[in-house]
Amino acid sequence: MTTVHISESIWLNSSDICSLAHIVEVSGLAEHDILDLVEAGILEPTNDDPHNYFFRVDCIVVARKARRLREDFDLNADGLALALNLLRRVDMLEQELASLRTRK
Repeated sequence: MTTVHISESIWLNSSDICSLAHIVEVSGLAEHDILDLVEAGILEPTNDDPHNYFFRVDCIVVARKARRLREDFDLNADGLALALNLLRRVDMLEQELASLRTRK
């Protein structure tokens, strides 16, 4: 039997937005790290003002994943962007595969 321990959970409402400062606070990344993820197209702000960015709250999950990847694998900004893009692509392919399997 496998035991799963949940150390932390977050309830996310997909219609909510949060500030850059909030993502920095809850993700464990520095502001420049978040801005690097925006520049790489990993995180997409809901507005165009880089001095006052806002994000959908699901970006918190991506930012936390980025922090874990950076810490676990000592990735620089480019490596982190590549890893996150590849993980996003894997998720999309898994969803597509699941959809195709339900059609049978």
